[in-house]
Amino acid sequence: MPIIDHKNLKIVVSIALINNENKILLSKRPEKKHLSGFWEFPGGKVEEGETPEKALIREVKEELNIEINNKCIAPLSFSEFDYKNFQLLLLLYVCRRWDGEPMSMESNKLEWVKPNMLRAYKMPPADDALIYSLQDLF
Repeated sequence: MPIIDHKNLKIVVSIALINNENKILLSKRPEKKHLSGFWEFPGGKVEEGETPEKALIREVKEELNIEINNKCIAPLSFSEFDYKNFQLLLLLYVCRRWDGEPMSMESNKLEWVKPNMLRAYKMPPADDALIYSLQDLF
C-alpha cells in the first residue's frame, strides 16, 4: 500500500442514492473535466473545516437539488486511488430517504441503475472499487 502524502490528499465523499426500485443513481462527468464521460456516484470534495457528512449534504444539494439528513445516511465503504498528482480517498455513503426529486444542477446526465448492472458503466477506478460493497447490500 502506498504511503499517503497528506499534502496531496484529496478527501471526497460520494453517495449511493437507492430508490424504491432498489436502483442506484449515477451521474456522468461533464465534458472538459478530469475523467469526463465516466459515470460516478454523486458527491464532491470535503472542504477545509467540514465533516464528511456536512460535505455530502452540501454537495448533494448543489449537484442534485435534494435534501438529505445526516440521520438518513450511513457510511458503507471507502477506496483510495493514487493519481499521479494527488492521492484520492473516496468515502461512500448510502441513502434511501431524501426530500425532492434528484435533478442535475450541472447538466450532468443522471441514470438509475440496477446494482447488477453497475459494471456496464465506465467508472473512475476509485468509484469502480466500491461496486462490490454496494452489490453486497442486495
